[in-house]
Amino acid sequence: MTSYYTVALSMLTGIGVGAVAVQTLHAQVKPPTYRISEIQITDLEAYTKEFAPKAQAALKGAGGRFLAAGQNVTALEGDPPKTRVTIQVWESLEKMQAAFNSPEYKEARKIGDKYAKFRAFAVEGLPQ
Repeated sequence: MTSYYTVALSMLTGIGVGAVAVQTLHAQVKPPTYRISEIQITDLEAYTKEFAPKAQAALKGAGGRFLAAGQNVTALEGDPPKTRVTIQVWESLEKMQAAFNSPEYKEARKIGDKYAKFRAFAVEGLPQ
């Protein structure tokens, strides 16, 4: 009979330790960072052919994912932007900053600056 109590107590202790470990792991996961860009393009054809493929390759290679990109923006409140809008997701702000400071992206950006004006900001996502 005592061995049954010992086994039951050991199981309950194991469950408790496991629950604490799972909560600790969830608490350590950082929420993603999102980058929102407004891009005012002056030469769409050159931007699309010369800049976009190089910039996207550099950013995707560094871990960025594009969630949305386009010029068809629907205004829900206020005036819609008269620009191209992109939304990207990154594992962290540090990884995003490293990607935009990389030599590959900086080279692409020299081309992009000839055909567009950029405005961008980052926002931390909410824990899921």
